[in-house]
Amino acid sequence: MTDWPSVGVVIPTHDRPQQVRAALRSVLTQFYPGDLEVVVVFDRAKPTGDLADDGDRPVREVKNERTPGLAGARNTGITALDTELVAFLDDDDEWLPGKLAAQVAALGTEAELCTTAIEVDYRGRRNARLAQQSTVRHADLLRSRMMMLHSSTFLFRRSALLGGLGLVAEDAPGSQNEDWDMLLRASRRRPIAHVDTPYALVNWAGSHFETRWDTKISSLRWILDRHPEIHGSPEGAARVYGQIACWHAAIGDRKEALRWA
Repeated sequence: MTDWPSVGVVIPTHDRPQQVRAALRSVLTQFYPGDLEVVVVFDRAKPTGDLADDGDRPVREVKNERTPGLAGARNTGITALDTELVAFLDDDDEWLPGKLAAQVAALGTEAELCTTAIEVDYRGRRNARLAQQSTVRHADLLRSRMMMLHSSTFLFRRSALLGGLGLVAEDAPGSQNEDWDMLLRASRRRPIAHVDTPYALVNWAGSHFETRWDTKISSLRWILDRHPEIHGSPEGAARVYGQIACWHAAIGDRKEALRWA
């Protein structure tokens, strides 16, 4: 018997066989006294059937049966689990030792979502990204996207995901900014608990989304439509408008770039 809540980890993957094994290993080597299981969701790919041999904890491979893309894959994993808590991990990222136990302890009894700081790996160079705070509120996320609150650190109460908070938004263009949308929705309901220790190693090179400028534009306009309160935050609005202008310039649309600048 244990007082630690059960945790299910959702790892979406698409054509990254080596990276997903490293991500999975970083979960299975966590010291966690409670029940822990992993669902690896294959998005637009056939499950390999060989990941269950990577450790003593239960590992399941399933196929994304929802909207193709990251959001649908995450929701497939959420609905496949029956654990008390649900955590996310991208297939090219890794958890660092101590992450899960520290985060579950910080979640406490009131918060619905807990995040941690991250260590960024960009082409072999590593830097910690800290928030310098232990609680994140809605106003914080209107002012800034707070990139250290990476989805690979998200730990939710599953009851919130299936209840008032809701699942990951599957209509996000290119499955981009759905993580910021989730943070905004969660923080509107309750403050987000945050552990300001880098407990996830995040790879910022080689992303599927690095140069898809048109998707970046549409996803930012999507987030503005869903959260119009961003327009009322001078810092937040300036940042988003500037990014939209930048991406329009990147595709040669000078007129729209000037309109948003």
